[in-house]
Amino acid sequence: MDEGRPISYEAITVGTPVVTTTGAQFGTVHHVLQVPELDLFDGLSVKTRHGLRFVDRDQVDEITTTVIRCALSETEAAALPAPGGPPVEEVDLARTEGPSLTARLGRLFGRPHWREIDK
Repeated sequence: MDEGRPISYEAITVGTPVVTTTGAQFGTVHHVLQVPELDLFDGLSVKTRHGLRFVDRDQVDEITTTVIRCALSETEAAALPAPGGPPVEEVDLARTEGPSLTARLGRLFGRPHWREIDK
């Protein structure tokens, strides 16, 4: 795996691999959690095969352009909690594609549809 260059948490991209101390990938970045008013990195929401999991900022060792390295063993990574707080919502833009009446009305009025992301 390419080691990449060190970057700020603000430059993390969705889909970046998240790995344990041994380099085993356990998920990909789903969302960066931050407190913008304080310029504070709070952690990561990581998409795993078991759903979304929360990685606290203290568990992140290194952030590069190609990988996020965590101070977690495989066992600790498997036991990560789901993110707390209200459900994560995303705009379902695919719903406005195609010839259906719902899609045409969505394109005409620009009303996005929302869907809840599995935790």
